[in-house]
Amino acid sequence: MELESKSGQHFPEPFRSTLGPYEGRALGDYFGLTHFGAAVDILPPNSQSALRHWHTKSDELVLMLEGELTLITDAGETLLKPGMCAGFKAGVDNGHHLVNRSTSAAKFLVIGTRITGDEVHYPDDDFQWLVEKDGSWCAARKDGTRY
Repeated sequence: MELESKSGQHFPEPFRSTLGPYEGRALGDYFGLTHFGAAVDILPPNSQSALRHWHTKSDELVLMLEGELTLITDAGETLLKPGMCAGFKAGVDNGHHLVNRSTSAAKFLVIGTRITGDEVHYPDDDFQWLVEKDGSWCAARKDGTRY
């Protein structure tokens, strides 16, 4: 199973270029898991895992495998090294993401529940995902205007 190249591909500009490149493998999808997702991601220097966000219904857990990443939450910044982990309980309004400020790539495992009706909030950005009538996702501003 090989890693796939990604770079915020689902996000519209100006967010896509802000996130930077990364590689990842959706392990849960590979095995057909439906109750939780799991992925191994590699963030090169100057990349970030996502826009700072939090979930209404899905829990998340991150385990550092290689390198160093800066975890940014409402409480501030924490340097994560191999063997360290962080967890985010569903429904807790605490935006978080990982940023690679080091000079080498970092690898981490992320696991999260897959809950129907989960909403993702982005406290720092004028961004949201809307669910269309056909079930597809649409990138929009917080006022509902599509990107």
